[in-house]
Amino acid sequence: MTKRSPFKYFKTSPEIIRLAMMLYVRFPLSLRNVEDLLHERGVDISHETVRFWWNRFGPLFANEIKKRRSVGIKSSRWQWHLDEVFVKINGERHYLWRAVDHEGEVLESFVTKTRDAKAAFKFLKKAMRKHGQPEVIVTDRLRSYGADLREISAADREVTGRWFNNRAENSHLPFRRRERAMLRFRQMRSLQKFAAVHASVSNHFNQERHLYSRQNFKLHRAAALVE
Repeated sequence: MTKRSPFKYFKTSPEIIRLAMMLYVRFPLSLRNVEDLLHERGVDISHETVRFWWNRFGPLFANEIKKRRSVGIKSSRWQWHLDEVFVKINGERHYLWRAVDHEGEVLESFVTKTRDAKAAFKFLKKAMRKHGQPEVIVTDRLRSYGADLREISAADREVTGRWFNNRAENSHLPFRRRERAMLRFRQMRSLQKFAAVHASVSNHFNQERHLYSRQNFKLHRAAALVE
């Protein structure tokens, strides 16, 4: 039995929808910026159409990327970097927890209203249920991590230090740029969905261009766009 195409009943071609989603998620653009860019390419749509496509296809594309990458990234020899950053939603402070491996891949994003041991435990439990337990867990000096890791008998894996967690700190920068472009978030649910989709797309286009030649980088980038 063939799988039904998610683009069925849509008049716009799948290529244009995928291009709009890639522009909106990958680059710090607003909905109206995407509308203007597509208009320059001869595609006349409303920014509300881009919003509808995002809500409909954003999580779908992210799940496709996760499925393709899940086979190669699952390993117990990982080194994880854990960190949290505050995000304001309608003037109230919330916290975005993030787990990043030693290669810069964002493994998990989780939004909570508090920054205590209970919230940290939910985040760790969710990440380890999906990806298993790493050999080394690098954290900042937040005590909630230590308490939770002792509870799951993984305290000996924790490493803390002033500069050790730069990998996780740097992973917040693309999200912060997107947050400014979107003029912050209105709901905790929308923040959780966008953080998950944005992490998958960032992983997909994370080419580590400083590690190889310009020619190989262009080949890898073209392959990522085709996928």
